[in-house]
Amino acid sequence: MDLVEVAPNERPPVCRIMDFGKYKYEKNKKSGQKTHQTKTKEIRLRPKTGDHDVETKVRQAIGFLKHKDKVMVTVMFRGREMAHVDEGRRVMETVISDLAEYSKLEQPPLQQGKKIIATLAPK
Repeated sequence: MDLVEVAPNERPPVCRIMDFGKYKYEKNKKSGQKTHQTKTKEIRLRPKTGDHDVETKVRQAIGFLKHKDKVMVTVMFRGREMAHVDEGRRVMETVISDLAEYSKLEQPPLQQGKKIIATLAPK
């Protein structure tokens, strides 16, 4: 055990009896902690998704963006829905405009096969 001066700038200075090696180890461990690591969260929609369901997904995306995570918005098409790509684009534009206050567009909507994908980053 050692007599360690914990707060030298205080009046009177604060000292403690403790293991100095352990104290230094824990102090270095605390200083090396990382902040939040950004993750990519996905919001999946369909062209026929109802307005209220889209609003629910937007609220979920706002929570992700406030937590400093990226959001990947995906509109998926199945079968005959590929004939109505314009409807999927409308859903995508609605989501992007609703999230414009909380995010910036990192990757614009691009069609990749049977999906339209856009990536949003927090402001």
